[in-house]
Amino acid sequence: MTAKTLMVMGTSSSAGKSLLTAAICRCFARRGVRVAPFKAQNMSNNSAVCSDGSEIGRSQAFQAFAASVPPHSDMNPILLKPEGDTHSQIILNGRPLKSLQAHEYFQRKKEFWPHVTGALDRLREQYELVVIEGAGSPAELNLSSVEIVNMAVARYANSPVLLVGDIERGGVFAQLLGTLWLLPPEERALIKGLVVNKFRGDLRLFDRGVAILEERGAVPVLGVLPWLDALDLPEEDAVALTASLPIIESATDSCDPRLDIAVIHFPHISNFDDFDPIASEASVRLRYVKASQQLGRPNVVILPGTKNTLSDLNWLRLTGLGERILELHAEGTVVIGICGGYQMLGRHLSNPNRVENDWHSATGLGLLDIETIFQTEKQTCQIKAEILDDAMAPGTLGESISGYEIHVGHTTSSSSWLRLENATAESDPSKTNPSRFDGARSSDGRVWGCYMHGLFHNDRFRSAWLRSLGVATPSQSQSLNANQAILRSLDRLADAFETHIDMNQLEKIIWSQELATTHVG
Repeated sequence: MTAKTLMVMGTSSSAGKSLLTAAICRCFARRGVRVAPFKAQNMSNNSAVCSDGSEIGRSQAFQAFAASVPPHSDMNPILLKPEGDTHSQIILNGRPLKSLQAHEYFQRKKEFWPHVTGALDRLREQYELVVIEGAGSPAELNLSSVEIVNMAVARYANSPVLLVGDIERGGVFAQLLGTLWLLPPEERALIKGLVVNKFRGDLRLFDRGVAILEERGAVPVLGVLPWLDALDLPEEDAVALTASLPIIESATDSCDPRLDIAVIHFPHISNFDDFDPIASEASVRLRYVKASQQLGRPNVVILPGTKNTLSDLNWLRLTGLGERILELHAEGTVVIGICGGYQMLGRHLSNPNRVENDWHSATGLGLLDIETIFQTEKQTCQIKAEILDDAMAPGTLGESISGYEIHVGHTTSSSSWLRLENATAESDPSKTNPSRFDGARSSDGRVWGCYMHGLFHNDRFRSAWLRSLGVATPSQSQSLNANQAILRSLDRLADAFETHIDMNQLEKIIWSQELATTHVG
């Protein structure tokens, strides 16, 4: 069969497309529909690894989780991972292709279009409904002839489109009506419903606004969605951190009794959802910092993953953060590195193949006795590991934890504390090496790190680590694990969507659509 489609587009970035796509996936999955997400092209350094080692945007992996289906590279055939202001690594069908400058990528977009349509076609053969997410705005007139993620996809699939406006940022009438009026007639005809998102206060105050939108736009408003606080859901990209930096970058409050954890906000920070489970702990204050004066005197400093380790290591020194971290370490602060941050904690980093940039080598912070050599082959795999040394999380010796790896580079360590059990090689599962090791720690245990993303999503490990720092954590029977917390927030999001959206009208839009007899590219 060929699945029905529904496309979610926003009037701008951060209008709420990703969360609404997840909400729709969750709603229909709960109704027994086999549903899957799709986004032709995503730009983010927050990525996820599928079971076959392929890499996709984290938002599509999260949407697959909402739909209760395994993530697959067909859900995000093109992922752009920024390595600088003007160039990105191209992940095509889950595998690294090459790094391209922005102008080179636009020149080659026609080459990528068959990969987009092929992935969508395969999904439609497997599922009953595919929820397609757009990117940015469909009314970027300068890009309309080359874009492969918005109306081009809607035209190809002959898909009905929901257009989402963000009322919180203001100008929602201009957002929605302006977008409608800028679209050519054949594309405007695909817009079947408007959604006003992020409304604060009494929704009845916008009743007249709904009438105005319908009168002037000639498209029904399917609903006005309220602002939802405290959703324990992963953010799509680092723009979410930037938006809230004045709050979470503030220096240590001496009156705050919580454990203070500072995560370094690298220019190329990646996979920072590693720390969401820590931030959800009531006894922890987790914040992101960009400058040494914002660091204060935290109990723990974490160096997270990065898409450009050597460039961000240089930035760490230029900002004075590197020197300040060394001072804090000397004063007793715990320092942790994950992935790229782990590499920075070592003595030396070599880049003979000029991976990510033209730096040949760099001296690390020297807090761990490790050395890293960057290699051309990218390691992407889901992993399980046995804890060989529980100095950082007492009581977890011999336990199994799970996560994933996304990195280039091989790191040698004489103090490995993880034995990887069933790592799946990037492209050939037969290459599994059951004796591979990961991680390092200092002799006093105050500095440690590893390559494993998702480490702190392992509840017993996270709780044991926090207890070693003097944090009282609830018992396992009293607290939700990380996945349970996400599911609870997902259901809350889906409940709000079903409450405030005209679901009868939405179902008619989806299930009564006629399939196109010819596809338009």
